[in-house]
Amino acid sequence: MTTARAQGVGFRSDRGPILIALMLSTGLVAIDSTIVATAVPSIVRDVGGFASFPWLFSAYLLAQAVSVPIYGKLSDMAGRKPIILTGIGLFLLGSVLCGVAWSMPSLIAFRALQGLGAGAVLPVAVTIAGDIYTLQERAKVQGYLASVWAISSVVGPSLGGVFSALGIWRGIFLVNVPLCLLAGWMLVRTLHENVERKRHKVDYAGAVLLAGSLGLLILGALQGGQAWAWNSPISIGVFVVGAVLLVAFLLVERRAAEPILPAWVVSRRLLATTALVSFGVGAMMIGLTSYVPTFLEGALSSSPLVAGLALAALTLGWPLSASQAGKFYLRIGFKSTALIGIAIAVAGLLILSLTASSPNVALIAVSCFVVGLGLGLLATPTLISAQSSVPWHERGVVTSTNMFARSIGSALGVAVFGAVANSIYGGSSGGEAVPATVISASGAVFLAALVAGLLTVAAVLSMPAVKAEDSGNSGAEPVPTNADGSRE
Repeated sequence: MTTARAQGVGFRSDRGPILIALMLSTGLVAIDSTIVATAVPSIVRDVGGFASFPWLFSAYLLAQAVSVPIYGKLSDMAGRKPIILTGIGLFLLGSVLCGVAWSMPSLIAFRALQGLGAGAVLPVAVTIAGDIYTLQERAKVQGYLASVWAISSVVGPSLGGVFSALGIWRGIFLVNVPLCLLAGWMLVRTLHENVERKRHKVDYAGAVLLAGSLGLLILGALQGGQAWAWNSPISIGVFVVGAVLLVAFLLVERRAAEPILPAWVVSRRLLATTALVSFGVGAMMIGLTSYVPTFLEGALSSSPLVAGLALAALTLGWPLSASQAGKFYLRIGFKSTALIGIAIAVAGLLILSLTASSPNVALIAVSCFVVGLGLGLLATPTLISAQSSVPWHERGVVTSTNMFARSIGSALGVAVFGAVANSIYGGSSGGEAVPATVISASGAVFLAALVAGLLTVAAVLSMPAVKAEDSGNSGAEPVPTNADGSRE
């Protein structure tokens, strides 16, 4: 059916209800990533467990990152719709349980359940967008999805602050309930796909080994230097066991009939290089999102709201450039567009690094906005080029691998940047209470993020120069998108 395509991208087109449902689904994850932080003091006052509260974030991120590759493969086998609905259901259940949690350990466990839901929602939503929109339309769609993060960066902290001020922190989780129900209802009514039903041999052993190995390795990266010393027995043990399980996973995958993570994902040059780019994007983003607020609050005594708004400039620049990326890659190709994007992002990081010694809120905000503009032109064409190079039955794995690489980049970025900052804080008698020390530590982190950006340049240069018109979905299986189930 061609009328939907002729109407373009927008809420009023035939695919508009699906786009709204995908934005709602993405919003669940986006808001949750920002709303919890502002409520931590209220949560701790109510249920206790101050020493354990960082696990509210680590458990969520760990469960999300580990499950992404598995959901990607399952969506290629069973279809997108049942997997994203499963993710929304898990997220809904986790949110309800978080809202009634009676202790910090129970809240941490229920946050992990939320993370398992988020691991399905985000990558499958992006995969569905890749299924139902043309190559020319996908950049604009990515702009719509990226705008959800921009809105959430402002709405999330604000809602969290309001709920905390009213003494009802449980509301930050229960607010997800109507959003989950609405997103699920819209997807059930509007998304129809004809998936070829055939018997699949599920790679259970590979899934368990992959989850176990990645879980331990990411856990070691997140908690090393924080919960335990890098050279402690528990740190070494976590990494060793994780590495052993990873080797076992690779051996099992060589014999699996339908491996969870096929070898072709890393053997194809385009897919490998775009995954490396996504890894770099994750590292650069976490460097700014983790340390810009701390930098402004510690160096200039800025309020959390001001620091948050300065950081929000990052997520404002991203959707602006992402929505325009299609105009670039359709004319000059994916690689050239990505090179422009990484050049802009590196320029923003360079400004941030050079001016860190004389902090200024406006300049920090401008630098974050520039970095966001660059990342929008970098992440969008690389993801779309990877999606466009494979048929429908491989697109779920490709999309989830790309997004998993970003999660790994963030996890390792947290570890590296934390080690850099802590080495400076540890050498100062006042630590984080001394503005000069905060400036020095944050400047070092921004410099490390710049190095990550420069390494990402190498990944972009290694991408094959594929033009947009040469990477169409010739092998794609059409997915019907209209309420009556008709094909496009």
